[in-house]
Amino acid sequence: MEAVAQVSPTALNRIAEYFKVLSEVSRLHILCCLRSGEKNVTEIIENTGLGQANVSKHLKILTQLGMVNRKPQGVSVYYEIADPSIFKLCEIVCDRLSMALEAQSQELEVFSLFKD
Repeated sequence: MEAVAQVSPTALNRIAEYFKVLSEVSRLHILCCLRSGEKNVTEIIENTGLGQANVSKHLKILTQLGMVNRKPQGVSVYYEIADPSIFKLCEIVCDRLSMALEAQSQELEVFSLFKD
């Protein structure tokens, strides 16, 4: 029987915090916006349609967790993705959701047999 590695509560808490940050739609929207390259707050607002206070709040959280880098340039501050592996994680989730929706769609096709 294979031994299961124990993960410390501290490590589990950090993992949960990481996923918690990714569970907010506005933060995901900002990350998607930054996927194409660095942007300042004004550009992020224009691309996402989110309000300035909302964008600033979420950028602070994303920066604190190390998902986004903050780069002052003159009078502006630009933000960029610090960890591109975030998108690999999102792709895994999207693939899984896509497979689940496909399976659900196939299950629903059975009901179409009873239609005229």
